[in-house]
Amino acid sequence: MAQTDHVEQRSAAFSSPGRTPAERWRTGESPGFLPGPPPLTRFGNDNQRHLLDHGPADELACLQGVLAPQLLCAAETRARELGIGADQVLIRWDVLDEASYLQHLSRHTGIAIHDLSDVDRRDSLLRDDQIHCAAASGIVPLRKDGRLILAVAPRNLTARAICRADPSIGNDIRLTPDAALQQFLLRHGGPALTDAATGGLHNRFPALSAASDATTSGRWRSRLKRACAVSAVALLPPYVMPELWTTAMALWFLGFVALRLISSFWPRRQRTTLPPPSDDRLPAYTIVAALYREASSVAPLLRALDALDYPREKLDIILVVEPDDLQTRAAIARLGRKPHLRTLIAPATAPQTKPKALNWALPFVRGSLVAVFDAEDRPEPGQLRAAVDAFRRSGDDVACAQASLCIDNETHTWLSLTFAAEYAGQFDVYLPGMSAMGLPLPLGGSSNHFRTAILRQIGGWDAFNVTEDADLGIRLARFGYRSVTFASTTFEEAPVHFRSWLRQRTRWMKGWLQTWCVHMRQPRQLWRDAGARGFVTLNLVAGGNVLTALAYPVMLGALLARLLAGNLAAPSSWSPSNRPALLYLVAICAGCLSTAIVGLLGLARRNRLRDGWILLLTGFYWICLSVAAWRAVIHYVWNPHHWEKTEHGIAARAGDPLRHGSGRRGNVQLTDSA
Repeated sequence: MAQTDHVEQRSAAFSSPGRTPAERWRTGESPGFLPGPPPLTRFGNDNQRHLLDHGPADELACLQGVLAPQLLCAAETRARELGIGADQVLIRWDVLDEASYLQHLSRHTGIAIHDLSDVDRRDSLLRDDQIHCAAASGIVPLRKDGRLILAVAPRNLTARAICRADPSIGNDIRLTPDAALQQFLLRHGGPALTDAATGGLHNRFPALSAASDATTSGRWRSRLKRACAVSAVALLPPYVMPELWTTAMALWFLGFVALRLISSFWPRRQRTTLPPPSDDRLPAYTIVAALYREASSVAPLLRALDALDYPREKLDIILVVEPDDLQTRAAIARLGRKPHLRTLIAPATAPQTKPKALNWALPFVRGSLVAVFDAEDRPEPGQLRAAVDAFRRSGDDVACAQASLCIDNETHTWLSLTFAAEYAGQFDVYLPGMSAMGLPLPLGGSSNHFRTAILRQIGGWDAFNVTEDADLGIRLARFGYRSVTFASTTFEEAPVHFRSWLRQRTRWMKGWLQTWCVHMRQPRQLWRDAGARGFVTLNLVAGGNVLTALAYPVMLGALLARLLAGNLAAPSSWSPSNRPALLYLVAICAGCLSTAIVGLLGLARRNRLRDGWILLLTGFYWICLSVAAWRAVIHYVWNPHHWEKTEHGIAARAGDPLRHGSGRRGNVQLTDSA
């Protein structure tokens, strides 16, 4: 394939004689002793260039006489199984830390160690827009005594390559611990990284961001503009064009209902069976969780992530916490040192949102695949391997694989039971159907698995959108990428109190409204980017979720008024004056019926039809949704980027799914529509 040929050509260029690693870096090439970038094949692997390296683990020579021969032999065997360096195996086994290994490697090779503590920003040759590249690659170019040297934090098979290189390489490179490199980048590149986390998307693709002017006068102008726009849409049409407005609103409502039903019954493709990849073919995987006021959830979350069936040597976990959240930071510290766990402190800048925290972690992601989990999540142990399988069976244009979310509360109210039925229909029926139809997916905020390179390419998450998941699903489609669902479950906690539910649902409604407004700024461009499917999906899903909730009490009020007046019971019920009310009646009945059908299908897949009675309260639940939607409109006008946090740890959870084999409740079988 062309991409592979390109990589081979670059590999030959890296090893060209007569040029130092520093000279190659200056001309835009990677040094020959370092792993080059992997080709974007159907199954990416950041160690792919070295999969055929079955030679001796030369990186262990520096530990001869330091560690037991049996231990070194075991590390070399494991490294060969995984296709990574044996030094990385020992570090992940917590036999020794990275700093200790580098001390031994330095004495063995004669290459000095540089902790970067005394390096001035002026000595670094990185531009501000290159800081994120250094974080991802582990390489920092420095000017020292008028010469160019590279500070390298060895990863993958880099230590082996250094040991095999010409001894003169020590004149051009310095070894540095990864933690020291990270601190250097945060110390000197903090403003650039903060700007990228906060306004990276807006700076690169301003038309695709929900960011607004940060100045005080700008905020008031934006509020006035949004207030005028909302008033114009909500108040003028009913008076200027009442019949057209009522018809359009009802048809939009029915379109949303039709999409839910069609996708729920759309035939699923048969799953392609592939032999599971060997561990050396598995990519490095990074998990990111953004935590805020989640001290009680840290330990259960880490237990769930540690139970994932994935080579620990290829697993990288990043927890992002806020600077003022001392309790969560203390809870993480109490866990002790974990070689595969890193903690990042998000910058204390507005907006304080989950997507900004995820963007802060994105430059430091090492895996070619990255997954996002929430504090209360309990993923099935096999989820990462299932996600890898979904990417392997999909084309290169698949950027995201979405797992199912399932509510496992034991403490239930009618509200949380309805929430559970809603989730069952959404993630086990509705989204797999949309995936099978090839439509853009309104992603869930958790258990999204991304190709890291593509995520960086499209600008990461929008820090100013409070439903960054739904926005990202549409934006991926606009860049020509697809999202799919796959058969794995993450168990979550549903709110049990109305106040907590209302705050969460208000944020979701506000985010869907933001997403619709952002992508409909230029409707023609949206059509050209995402095609008819993307255009219709945005309007029926993001727009439909909000519109149906806003319109429901209006329609219901109009119907009740007509009924109390006796107009609908009269023989002339089908007169032109009553047609809007009858259209409302059809829309409401269709909406409630479709919600019940989709919810029952989802509960059946979860073997929880015993809870299906709760769907009889759909009409009342929709009133609650309407309260959240109208509250979201007010928030959108007044404070569009404020993140209302959902409280976790309130409900008792069902027995730990990690103790039940695959973790599926009631032997549920999910359809894989990847």
